[in-house]
Order: sequence, then C-alpha cells, then structure tokens
Amino acid sequence: MNWFVLILCWFALPGFTGDKAPRPDTVGVVNWLTETDHDFGELRHGATARFVFKFQNTQSGPVVLETVRTTCGCTAAEWTEAPIEPGQTGEVVIEFDANKGGAFRKKITVFFDKQRKPEVLWIEGEVL
Repeated sequence: MNWFVLILCWFALPGFTGDKAPRPDTVGVVNWLTETDHDFGELRHGATARFVFKFQNTQSGPVVLETVRTTCGCTAAEWTEAPIEPGQTGEVVIEFDANKGGAFRKKITVFFDKQRKPEVLWIEGEVL
C-alpha cells in the first residue's frame, strides 16, 4: 500500500484533530489556583484539618458549582453557591476529621453546570 494513502487514512481517523484543540467535553470551565491534590502531612488523632481549594472561571459567561461529593463521613465540603462570573474566583472548603488512625487518601468530586466531566480533588495525610 502506498505510504501517502496510509498517512491520509491516519488523518481521517475519528477523533484526530490536527490543530491539537481539546475536545469540548474534556475542557475544564475553571482554572484551579491551588493544588488539586493536597497533602495534610501528619495529623494528630482527633484533630480537624481544613484546606481551601480555589478556582477561577475561565468561561465567557457565569459558571455554577452545582455540588461537591466526598467519599466518607470524615470529610465535609462547603463551596461557593452563587454563580461565578467570568474571571472571578470561587472556593471548595474541605474539612477532614482525623478520628481514625493511619494513612488516608480521600477523593472529592466537584460538579460544574457547564462541564460534563466532574473535576476531581484529593486530600491525603496520616493520622497519628
């Protein structure tokens, strides 16, 4: 088979984008201003640890943070509920209750109204 034909077939494959533009369903609507994977380090048993994840709206219209889901009762979340205007910032505040000893890694899932795929945040550390 002719190499030229093979190259043309490659460029015609579904999902190929010559300009390297991201697919619309994989583009985030926010830019995280803080890390998305936070390590609390060592925590004293019974302590409460808190971290504020901050983000900025990168869209041309307002964005709404619809909900935040945590993976267990030891992790609580609060977030900016008002629409975040273009260029403005919002927060996801996470509190972790260190009531069980040992290492931990917890997933926090953040859902925005204009984004199909949720954003994923992580907290980790070790309770002594």
